[in-house]
Amino acid sequence: MESVPLPIFSEVKAAAQKPRGLPFLRLGFRPFYLGGTLVAALAVPLWVALFMGGISNSPVVPALLWHAHEMLFGFAVAIIIGFLMTAGKNWTGLSTPRGASLAALALLWLGARITALTGPGVLYALLDMALLPLVAGILARLLLGAKNYRNLPLALILALLAAANLVFHLATLGVLDVPAMTPLHAALGLIIMIESVIAGRVVPAFTMSATPGLRIQRSAIQERLTLGLTALGLLLWVFAPAGVWGLLVLLAAAGLHAIRLWSWRPLRTRHKPILWILHGAYAWIALGLLLLALAQMGWIPVSAGVHALAVGATGGLIIGMVTRTARGHTGRPLALSRLEVAAYALVMAAAALRVLVPLLWPGLYMATLILAAAAWCAAFLIYLWIYSPWLLQTRLDGKDG
Repeated sequence: MESVPLPIFSEVKAAAQKPRGLPFLRLGFRPFYLGGTLVAALAVPLWVALFMGGISNSPVVPALLWHAHEMLFGFAVAIIIGFLMTAGKNWTGLSTPRGASLAALALLWLGARITALTGPGVLYALLDMALLPLVAGILARLLLGAKNYRNLPLALILALLAAANLVFHLATLGVLDVPAMTPLHAALGLIIMIESVIAGRVVPAFTMSATPGLRIQRSAIQERLTLGLTALGLLLWVFAPAGVWGLLVLLAAAGLHAIRLWSWRPLRTRHKPILWILHGAYAWIALGLLLLALAQMGWIPVSAGVHALAVGATGGLIIGMVTRTARGHTGRPLALSRLEVAAYALVMAAAALRVLVPLLWPGLYMATLILAAAAWCAAFLIYLWIYSPWLLQTRLDGKDG
């Protein structure tokens, strides 16, 4: 993998040890990338079939809530866990779960995905709520043990995601009298914060590494202001009544993200798919915050901003990172095939079809919903076709991990 200033996915000395155990259970990215992308490929067409009445059997929670929850906690959170359980080893030099302990975490995740469809509801809630507190605790222990305080906020965000998931399940079980969609919106906001932090580190670093002579200057004040206003804007969106303050803060956050992206020289990446997918996906954060701002005044539906952040930003950054990091951690070069580039384009097309076309031509909603689902599904099926064998096999270079 390219050399970057930040050791997000650089090799550590421990990685050079002799391989041991099943390859699939040597690092967290292997089971969680495979499981998360499988959910991405299967859950969206299932949701469309439920929405259109093509399937009579429904999940244990209302179909819309199941769709939103599984795309956040079944798909996005799985990829985040896989990433952090791998990156944590490189950040700290300490071992992350592997073997039986990693299998137990993956089985907890899998059990929740199955019981979401089969029930009983209480078992679904218990299994689903168990995973994130464990992962947050593991990550916090690693970071504290290595005195890596810089990354501790990521463990805190995982804990907050666990709290949002708890509220969701208590709401669907009738224990709490709150709208179940509220904690899901909060979870999306937390995921966007993770993406904003990680992208701010890796995207400019990857861009400079792949572009000889390019230097990207970052202002610490601007970085803090961007992240701070993003957090405030998302808090206002989730918890405060819609109004002018939400409009203004979200507009400011959107503008700062656009400025941040432009400073990363996105036009320099147009001939390098492994880079332009990250820049293109990040642009959806700025656009999503802009759409949420407009929705504050009732000018457009809230779902436009939600899907810009969920499909364009989250889906795009995930497909970009799970290809790049899986190649690096299976000992393969960062040289993409045409199919992988097609997967990138399909995710970006899915976002445009799901968000932009319905805004411009509302009468095409059902057609674009189906097309967007097909593009999304195809993208992640391509990933699974290429990467599943690699995730199940030992590294090409014979190293552990």
